[in-house]
Amino acid sequence: MSRRPAGAEPRPSSGDGRAGARDRVLTLPNLISFVRLLGVPLFLYLFLALRADVAAVVVLAIGGTTDWVDGWVARRLGQVSRLGELLDPFADRLYILATLIAFTVREVVPWQFTAALFAREVLLLGSLAVLRRYGYGPPAVHYVGKTATFLLLAAFPILLVAAAVPGAATAAAAVGWGLAWWGLVLYWVAGGMYVVQAGRLVRGRGASS
Repeated sequence: MSRRPAGAEPRPSSGDGRAGARDRVLTLPNLISFVRLLGVPLFLYLFLALRADVAAVVVLAIGGTTDWVDGWVARRLGQVSRLGELLDPFADRLYILATLIAFTVREVVPWQFTAALFAREVLLLGSLAVLRRYGYGPPAVHYVGKTATFLLLAAFPILLVAAAVPGAATAAAAVGWGLAWWGLVLYWVAGGMYVVQAGRLVRGRGASS
């Protein structure tokens, strides 16, 4: 998490190549993130409108398993950018929330599970609002949060297989729900860590003023 108030960052000089690279928009990692975002409405259309569950599983699996690709490519090619740092977690959250809504509509997951994940998002939004009020930007993505996201995105296609393929329902449900519950727990642990970080920054800002 940045300890510099938002808007207080000095403007990079024109000769700072690394600062200029971080401002780039048209990069391969950002393109990958945009493609991942396009997969969300495609999944919803296949799953809710066409009821094409097999195709929906494929789209969901690709979107979930490529979660790490944009970040890896950015680091590999030296194309880490501010936009990419925002797009990556946004794409992850959009996949999770859109999938949960669709799964709840089709009764693949119970509404209580969806409510638990949405409650964590509300908590995080409240923390972000407090940080912004005190002039801080959003917190850096923590590895616990990335692990939780990976578990959830891995669980969703398996749960869909459990619902769509009767012959695989028992095994797929066991694996899928095991991943989903671990993902939910870590998702809340990461949320708690973000709240603690935000509290420390706010208290430090108050003590220094």
